Amino acid sequence: MTRWALLLEYDGTGLVGWQRQAQGVSIQGLLEQAAERLNHNAPVACIVAGRTDAGVHAEGQVAQIDLPDGYRPEKVRDALNFHLKPHRIVVVSAVSVPADWNARFTANRRTYRYRILNRRSRPALLANRVWHVAAPLDADAMHHAAQRLLGRHDFTSFRAASCQAKSPIRTLDRLDVHRDGDIIEINTAARSFLHHQVRNLVGTLKLVGDGHWPVQRVTTALQARNRAEAGPTAPAEGLTLMAVGYPDDLFRGPGQTT
Repeated sequence: MTRWALLLEYDGTGLVGWQRQAQGVSIQGLLEQAAERLNHNAPVACIVAGRTDAGVHAEGQVAQIDLPDGYRPEKVRDALNFHLKPHRIVVVSAVSVPADWNARFTANRRTYRYRILNRRSRPALLANRVWHVAAPLDADAMHHAAQRLLGRHDFTSFRAASCQAKSPIRTLDRLDVHRDGDIIEINTAARSFLHHQVRNLVGTLKLVGDGHWPVQRVTTALQARNRAEAGPTAPAEGLTLMAVGYPDDLFRGPGQTT
């Protein structure tokens, strides 16, 4: 068998998220069903770099599957895409990797983008891709507050109650906020994130942006190590997994296909 790393993009609208659920359509389920067609209709298990929630999108998700030997990268990509139709899930690239390579544990960086549409009118072209906030937001204040969260901390205040991570300690490498017209964009990066951490960070920064919180209260919330002391969870539809980093740049080296 050959192990394949797959670079994926998908629209999470209407799906239950990455992971298979008892009810609803998942990205994992659709990808595994497509992969079975390349494995003589036998089950195929896939592992993913980051398990996105319902409604969350991806431009640079990475998953792994094992398939019988003999396939070329472009065949894996194109055949999977054929069997994934008509769902808005696409294999952008397929790369063969060593048998001990793991999409989740080999990853050393994950990058997310969150977008807020900050205007009175609701979104049309960006429906299901942004959080619509009608009240004016101060993106500069949000950025200043965000810088207080950088570094290695106990992020219990920004962790979902259902989070299964053994430790709430994470190192936040980047959390930038900037405005481009009506769009406020939050970009963040870390080796790994806690469940709902990005959305809880955004929900908290929104309270600073609309004037409900002073900038310094973000530090107070972080130090409280209490989820009730931070802001609400921002809606899923504004969040996109942009990229997953690995020690070797998998999708730009020999043997890759795009």
